[in-house]
Amino acid sequence: MTTDCWVNETLYDAWGQRFLVQRELARVRSAFQDIMIFESATHGRVMLLDGVVQITERDEFVYQEMLTHVPLLAHGAARRVLIIGAGDGGVLRRVLMHRDVERAVMVEIDGEVIRLCREHLPAIGGDAWEDPRAQVIVGDGIDYVRRGAPASFDVIVVDSTDPIGVGEVLFTDAFYASAARLLAVGGLIVNQCGVPFMQSDELRQTSARRARHFPHVGAYLAAVPTYVGGFMTLGFAAKRPGLDAVPRVTIEARARAAGILGRTRYWTPALHEAAFWLPPYIAEQLPHA
Repeated sequence: MTTDCWVNETLYDAWGQRFLVQRELARVRSAFQDIMIFESATHGRVMLLDGVVQITERDEFVYQEMLTHVPLLAHGAARRVLIIGAGDGGVLRRVLMHRDVERAVMVEIDGEVIRLCREHLPAIGGDAWEDPRAQVIVGDGIDYVRRGAPASFDVIVVDSTDPIGVGEVLFTDAFYASAARLLAVGGLIVNQCGVPFMQSDELRQTSARRARHFPHVGAYLAAVPTYVGGFMTLGFAAKRPGLDAVPRVTIEARARAAGILGRTRYWTPALHEAAFWLPPYIAEQLPHA
């Protein structure tokens, strides 16, 4: 369908962005949310959920690389990884770039997101869907985490919408308590915490919740152009200290051993190290800042 019209993002009431739509590819109302995928004039194909930009072909690598490579390399010996959400497959693909990962379980509540992304955004997930190390479950990530066996995973990556609608339950005390139980000794969890210039409450409140269940809580930064308002923060909570301050030389050695060094477009060992240095307006949202 050729449209040649504008789509306005609805995340904020009084400020936003818009895209010139060259062709609408899909518009589906699933059991959970409104899904729209279209061809844009500037960012390739774009997916919106409930009117909010989730991913674009042009800049998805920034968010996906930082959400994945930072926790896996900070851990240093991740073999079992749980992904909550991330129905486009991009996080799964980056996790499986790490040659030492033995098992990657992805739990996405909305099967329509997976179906539509595989059809219209196939390059984002690539061949990760067929990797024998991957297990893709269409189901409730909250329920999966609550029922999972203790010490089942080394790293949990949560790629969710903002804490509204279907994504709201992924920002609760109950979820973080279950995640802490599910993580092995030395394990860690990361999740997007919004753009603090516009969503400071999101970072402050979710960091306080994580701090009730993890002894070491922080955040790091990624500059994603379509997440408007400045830096996006990615929440970081670990069971042991120092995972947010691993020396660059160690990160580089781990990346080389994992097989990802030189294969990224945003993440580098230097950016990994620098991402944890927060400007004061962001750092003050964290517990004990």
